[in-house]
Amino acid sequence: METSLRYAADSKSLRIHAKENLPLDSKTRLQVHGELDTRLGSPSHFSALLRRFFPDFSASLGVGIQYNKREKLRYVIRGKKSFPVTTNGQLSFNIKGRCDIDKDIKQRRSTGAAELSWAILNFQKEQDVRIKFGYHVIEQVPYFQLRENNWTFNVDRNGRWNVRFDL
Repeated sequence: METSLRYAADSKSLRIHAKENLPLDSKTRLQVHGELDTRLGSPSHFSALLRRFFPDFSASLGVGIQYNKREKLRYVIRGKKSFPVTTNGQLSFNIKGRCDIDKDIKQRRSTGAAELSWAILNFQKEQDVRIKFGYHVIEQVPYFQLRENNWTFNVDRNGRWNVRFDL
């Protein structure tokens, strides 16, 4: 199980996040996420996603459900495609999209992004770094991510930011 501590400027509380990937076959996983809001002392998010990986195409597709306190139950479909820029795979161009639909199948919310991702292995001894520059297509907002081993920092042009520490 993967666990992390997360804090975002808009939530003003520390969240404990857990994720489990249950393999169904060599290319399919059931991915389960849960989150506990420490300010409220109760779960704030839960999702179950069936993810299929297509390694020959450097792509993945996921369908599932998610529940959170604000929007209740929603259906989710998401996809990601990676295009290697370098032969060693450390620099890639990624496109990803997501569509959430409410339980009554009336409201739909879509997101999409294009990003350039650069993985720097052994930046320093036993320290890997990943840098992403991306653009949320629908919101028309650029964003930046810096990941160093267990720490991840995200920020966008609108001033939204969050930090994550993987335990």
